[in-house]
Amino acid sequence: MTSWSLEALLADLHSSVTEQLARARRTMGHPVAKGDVAESIWAQLLAGYLPQRYKVAKAFVCDSEGRFSDQLDVVVYDRQYSPLIFEMDNQIIIPAESVYAVFEAKQEIDAAQVGYAAKKIASVRGLKRTSLPVPHIGGSSPPKPLQPIIGGLLTFESTWSPPLGSSLAKALADADDDSRIDIGCVAAHGWFACDDAGCHVINDQGKPATAFLLELIARLQGLATVPMIDIRAYAKWLND
Repeated sequence: MTSWSLEALLADLHSSVTEQLARARRTMGHPVAKGDVAESIWAQLLAGYLPQRYKVAKAFVCDSEGRFSDQLDVVVYDRQYSPLIFEMDNQIIIPAESVYAVFEAKQEIDAAQVGYAAKKIASVRGLKRTSLPVPHIGGSSPPKPLQPIIGGLLTFESTWSPPLGSSLAKALADADDDSRIDIGCVAAHGWFACDDAGCHVINDQGKPATAFLLELIARLQGLATVPMIDIRAYAKWLND
């Protein structure tokens, strides 16, 4: 009888992602088409393996003051407790309170792409998020403090040599709290993570796509649920 192998299962997940990204790079003749396919591959990975409480989409993010973010390639958001998800002309708009994480997906990582992703992430983190007291059978709990929105960058290759060396660390370090990239994956080479202590994890071993996925899930677990959205703050935009 053939025995199961957890090691093989995790390795195969990484191989599937990298093979799809490599195939898109080889066969797609137009840069926009390559980018669209790369976004789709990463979105499918997250949609397929994150718990069902999380949804994944390419989207804009809005707030109750009427401001909108740039469009993000991959937005991980709550659908269990979020009453407002807008769709217009095939464009999805998600209220800021519902967002757990945002990612840019590119073919390659370099200093320009790090800066571009950081700007996109900052456009979401700069939005206002409401948080109401949470009613329960014993009364109510205070408003939940706003959890940090995870920001990331997902690519297949790196233009640097070495791929995850000092050049990457320098590019990632050039950011403030709003624009910081917290986690990312360069599927062909490794993954990285940053926090308040700096970009202390740059890993070029193992199966990067799988390692990134597991680290993202762990970080999402730490965020628990989104805050209770103030619906009336959005209702003020209704015309009489």
